[in-house]
Amino acid sequence: MTVTYHDSNARMSQITVHNGTVYLAGQVPTDPSADMRGQTEQVLSRIDDLLAKAGTSKEHLVAAQIWVTSMAEFDQMNAAWDGWVVPGRPPVRAAVEAKLAKPEWKVEIMVTAALPEA
Repeated sequence: MTVTYHDSNARMSQITVHNGTVYLAGQVPTDPSADMRGQTEQVLSRIDDLLAKAGTSKEHLVAAQIWVTSMAEFDQMNAAWDGWVVPGRPPVRAAVEAKLAKPEWKVEIMVTAALPEA
């Protein structure tokens, strides 16, 4: 079985594809000065771009893992998520509070998606 790697450096890849499944690395905001909702919207936009690069989209999400730095801002993250996720096709999801690699980041999201059938 073949595994393909995209947007890689010595440490990690942003995308791996195996057996019809697309795995994205955890995505973080590009502008950490934004509030939780703004940071989440940035991350979801980046996820859209990476899924498209891999040949799929949020319509084919299977799972999501979400890390937030404060549950006090959880509703802001969910507001962005709810506006983004495809109605009737939400993936399985876990969301936890965690300390992220950079203190200015408020959210990190990692998703898995299926490739559409040809």
